[in-house]
Amino acid sequence: MVVVLLFFGWNVAYYRLGIYIDLDPDAPVTTFMTTDEDTIYMLRDGAYEPFEIRGVNMGVGLPGKWATDYAIDQETYLRWFSMIQEMGVNTVRVYTILQDDFYNAFYEYNTQREAAGEEPLWLIHGVWVNDYIQNSHRDAYDDSFRQTLMDDCRTVVDVLHGKKNLSLGYGLGSGSYRKDVSSWVIAYIIGVEWEDVTVTYTDHKYPERNQYQGTYLCTTEDASPFEAMLCEVGDQMIAYESNRYKQQRLVAFSNWPTTDPFIYPSAITEFFMKCAAVDVEHIKTTDHFLSGHFASYHVYPYYPDYLNYMLHPVKTTGSTYFDANAVYGTRQIGPPIETYLPGGAQADYLDYNGQINTYYTYLKALTNYHTMPVVISEYGVSTGRGMAQRDYNTGRNQGHMSEQEQGEALIACYEDIMNAGCAGSCVFTWQDEWFKRTWNTMFAVDLLNTPYWSDYQTNEQYFGLLAFDPGEEESICYPDGDTSEWTQENLLLESDGLSLSMKYDEKYIYFYVEGFDPDSQVLFLPIDVTPKTGSTYCQMYDISFEQACDFLMVIDGADNSRLLVQERYEVLRAMYLRETENRDPYLNPVDADTPVFKPIHLMLQTATSLLTGNWEATAETYETGILRCGNGNPDDPDFDSLTDFCFSENGVEIRIPWQLLNFSNPSEMMIHDDYYEHYGVENLHIDEIYVGAAVSGNTEGRIHMASFHLEGWGKDVT
Repeated sequence: MVVVLLFFGWNVAYYRLGIYIDLDPDAPVTTFMTTDEDTIYMLRDGAYEPFEIRGVNMGVGLPGKWATDYAIDQETYLRWFSMIQEMGVNTVRVYTILQDDFYNAFYEYNTQREAAGEEPLWLIHGVWVNDYIQNSHRDAYDDSFRQTLMDDCRTVVDVLHGKKNLSLGYGLGSGSYRKDVSSWVIAYIIGVEWEDVTVTYTDHKYPERNQYQGTYLCTTEDASPFEAMLCEVGDQMIAYESNRYKQQRLVAFSNWPTTDPFIYPSAITEFFMKCAAVDVEHIKTTDHFLSGHFASYHVYPYYPDYLNYMLHPVKTTGSTYFDANAVYGTRQIGPPIETYLPGGAQADYLDYNGQINTYYTYLKALTNYHTMPVVISEYGVSTGRGMAQRDYNTGRNQGHMSEQEQGEALIACYEDIMNAGCAGSCVFTWQDEWFKRTWNTMFAVDLLNTPYWSDYQTNEQYFGLLAFDPGEEESICYPDGDTSEWTQENLLLESDGLSLSMKYDEKYIYFYVEGFDPDSQVLFLPIDVTPKTGSTYCQMYDISFEQACDFLMVIDGADNSRLLVQERYEVLRAMYLRETENRDPYLNPVDADTPVFKPIHLMLQTATSLLTGNWEATAETYETGILRCGNGNPDDPDFDSLTDFCFSENGVEIRIPWQLLNFSNPSEMMIHDDYYEHYGVENLHIDEIYVGAAVSGNTEGRIHMASFHLEGWGKDVT
């Protein structure tokens, strides 16, 4: 019994608490990674050779699962690692501690690769900061922030060396970590995209805590309190691994344009509330740190594209540059960004091809500024149907890009990154993640059930190179002109020579209409979703319906088709009228039976006022209800992933994403209730919708409509 208790006590102390005895304190510390001013090097055959980080980020989501379910198994990871390396990637980056299946698979995969004389897959490991902590009242020196971050750094080190036990309940992965994968770990990236208010709050609260002198890292006299905190955390992480495991590897601190080291003209600063800076140039290495550090940035082409608004300045009141002391206090901060732009005047914004490219220009400013290698550890574009940001210069938007366009944009971004002199990059991201949310659609969906359906309007779910489409082996329907998947049991109604069939899955609701000529006729599909409101008449087209309808789909050739919404059920008006028209939507609500049907628009977070000078209504929208004609079958050479409809021999196949019809959670068939009863979006359960069909020239009287039954699928997704 004593032996068992002693073993249990030792196991807890060693694998859970990280208590150890250094039996060889004089053993030399080793590293196989190092850096100079602009290059990362790897030790190979006794000599350091330049190493380009050519990476991909990997999340932890699967359809039907939350990220914190850690549902990806070892077999899946093994398959993915092989696919990742086949496409030319040499490094995987993960953001936080995963379940032990990941590390077991990584060990097995690399062991087999090396045994076969092949290049292994390298790993960059992150240390996560809880979103709720960073967005709370806490500053960076609060124990829940600083101490937790230091504790998590130690845990990451132990996990990678195969000497840790973790249990569920800590917000991290769990398991018994016994595989030592440290020989393939090239770097740590500490932290996340820092919230500017947290940085500023910390800097103002602790002006005296702006210095740290450690064994491996130290601050300069220009450091901020937040930077001193990062310096301490990084130093302690290096110290722990050096003392316990006699190893060192590269270290970086996460950053992004919101907290970059530059200052900008006052209009940009005020509009984007650019109130904070995190500058890793204020963190220096000592001679005891044998490896090296690099500057890590998440940089996307579309947001926040500060340089686009410097390229197109508007007349504003006040000085050219804001009063830095008013925001940062009296400490020295970085220079105006123009100091580090590559050319002069208009040439500042031209890339290596002579094209205006503010993405490349910004990257070049970063590499010009930093005295260490720069790695763009996140870049990407989304294939989501919905769009949240627009890149005016290169068209690499956040959303509404086909899979083909995504691939071309990623190549262009990569070329910009490398031509700007960066030491490496990591694409965001490996796989689509259904649980994700986006600022311009999150108000419209049930955030407690996002993993259980594929919300094509939420662009954040579709950054992946690997897609997750509903279906056991293929979709239940592809709008591709081949109508063989439609059967008699899908038939909903027949009227005036038209037949309408319908079906649905976790991503779309599908329509097939047969019996009209798209070259000479316009097809109208009225849709009644909510029993609360709607109109039996559409003023725009002078047509009537049997049911009070909320939507009208108009198929008018390949280039002029769209979905319209009755104004009472227009979510943009209810949620963003103040931003778009500077009016309160609830002072004079729309009549419940208004005959006005409007185009469906989605918000874009673009600083329109900085381009137009109109400071009254700063929001920009785009028409997301426009329907795109194409071929939606991924096996077809003409495949267009953004296809909404495709004409067949004598009809049309259509697929509409659920959110476009104001479904907040189709897995349980929840829709938006009346906005003007609830002053916003609330959920309402339905079990049927009504749909009709008619063509131009045959719309006298009320269009006949039939009930389409809805059941949902709960948490059981295909």
